[in-house]
Amino acid sequence: MGAIFQACLLGALALLLLSAGVEDVRFRTIANAKNAAIALAAPLWWWASGMALWPDVAVQIGCAAIVFAMFIGVFAAGAMGGGDVKLIGALALWLPLVPLLRMLVLMSLLGGALTLAMLLTQWLRRRSVAAIEVPYGVAITLGAGIVLYEPILNRIG
Repeated sequence: MGAIFQACLLGALALLLLSAGVEDVRFRTIANAKNAAIALAAPLWWWASGMALWPDVAVQIGCAAIVFAMFIGVFAAGAMGGGDVKLIGALALWLPLVPLLRMLVLMSLLGGALTLAMLLTQWLRRRSVAAIEVPYGVAITLGAGIVLYEPILNRIG
């Protein structure tokens, strides 16, 4: 029963992430309700995963708070939108430290590739290469998806 519940939670997370990525591409925003749903589902994930309140959950919350605070600085610098920062903070509640760090690295690499692709598209269309609004939710979603589902894909292969 626990494995089925965990699979349902991961499926719900995947759908929320996919929805957030699509919404960011279409509207350059991620709804607060999606970020809240991801964050509020994290305690269910902790419970289904058998995490102890101390130190497991406490460490998880502490890491998420640090990551969120760091990305608030990125937001304050104008390099990322508020919905993106909230999405990263919500995901940090789900991921242990090492997978969280892997997700952040993947997210950064994917975000850089997305930015370059958008700049190249602007240049090829002969438009002025001014500031572009990158839908960073796509990079966050892909990075999280890879980190979350890599263990599942490795078992299949």
